[in-house]
Parts: sequence; C-alpha cells; structure tokens
Amino acid sequence: MLVQYGIVGILFLGALAFGGAAMILSRLLQPHRPYPKKLETYECGIPTQGPTWVQFKTSYFLFGLVFLIFDIETIFLYPWAVEFQNLGLFAIIEMFIFLIILIIGFWYAWKEGALKWR
Repeated sequence: MLVQYGIVGILFLGALAFGGAAMILSRLLQPHRPYPKKLETYECGIPTQGPTWVQFKTSYFLFGLVFLIFDIETIFLYPWAVEFQNLGLFAIIEMFIFLIILIIGFWYAWKEGALKWR
C-alpha cells in the first residue's frame, strides 16, 4: 500500500519539476525587446481615449463562481450514478442529503440575486 503512495508521490514531484522547468525555461528564452508601440494599451485596434482603468461589476464574477461551484458539485453525481446499484440504501440517502444541500445553495444564490444578469 505504501509503495503505491510512493509512486503517486514520485509522479507528483515529476509533474511539479516539469512545470517548474517549463516556466523557468520559457522565462529564460523569451525575447525581451520592449519599445513604445508595444507598451501601449491596445483594445480592438482602437487607441484608448481617457483613463484606461475600468471597474467591472462584481456580479459577473459572482455569476461565474456560482456556475463553477454548481458545476463541480454535479461532477460528484457521475461516480454515484455509475455505482448506483452496488452502493445500497446508505448511498441513496447520502445522495438525497447532498442534493438537498445543493438545492438549498441554489435557492440561497437565487434569493441573494447572484443569478441575475444585470
């Protein structure tokens, strides 16, 4: 059992080393030749006029976060559905509790207005 965790640990360290090496190598090999035209703010091919600092509404981010949370929670339904017949009564009750918590969260987000696109 401990050998299997060791293999997973080695793969994890290898993934970290590969990612770190890729980031360091790309930083070392990237061209760095800034010039005034390259450093200008660019949006849709039109030069910006006035201040370029724009505040976004947080409701867009909240909408995205709520979608992400519910999307991740629904991923937990797939393994349960695959092993539905082998799990028994306890798993069915547990899934109903999970769905009730999910519905309460959805109701709360709806009540707070996080699902309204303004």
